Amino acid sequence: MREIVWKERHPAPERSGEPTCTRSQIVSYACGDTEIARAHRYLRPDGSIGGSGKPDPKLLIADGKRYIPS
Repeated sequence: MREIVWKERHPAPERSGEPTCTRSQIVSYACGDTEIARAHRYLRPDGSIGGSGKPDPKLLIADGKRYIPS
């Protein structure tokens, strides 16, 4: 499995509650050329994941069906 960063930007620290230079990212997780999941995360300058400490799932693909968490 591999990670592919689709979008990346620097959020406003006062709005996100994250340290300066944190990156807001949309990340796709793929097996080979097949995307299996997508998530949002805050990647802090020290390499840790902000917010809850885990990526926020946005999409899961299983058996050809797309699932979007509510």
